[in-house]
Amino acid sequence: MIKVIRGNPTPEELAAAVAVVQARAAGAAEGADAPPAQRPEWSAPARIARTPVPRPGSRAWAHTYWPA
Repeated sequence: MIKVIRGNPTPEELAAAVAVVQARAAGAAEGADAPPAQRPEWSAPARIARTPVPRPGSRAWAHTYWPA
């Protein structure tokens, strides 16, 4: 049920709003059966951190920025 709280829409405007809501609901129901999309390997977070994080120590802060 749709309730107009503010304003005075014309019948055409109300019909357009109902059509949009129905189309979105149908699209959501159709997409629910599909398997979840796989992320491409190039955007994997493990690919970003290829080098291990330095262990804590007296000079660890310097090794976090400068390449070895």
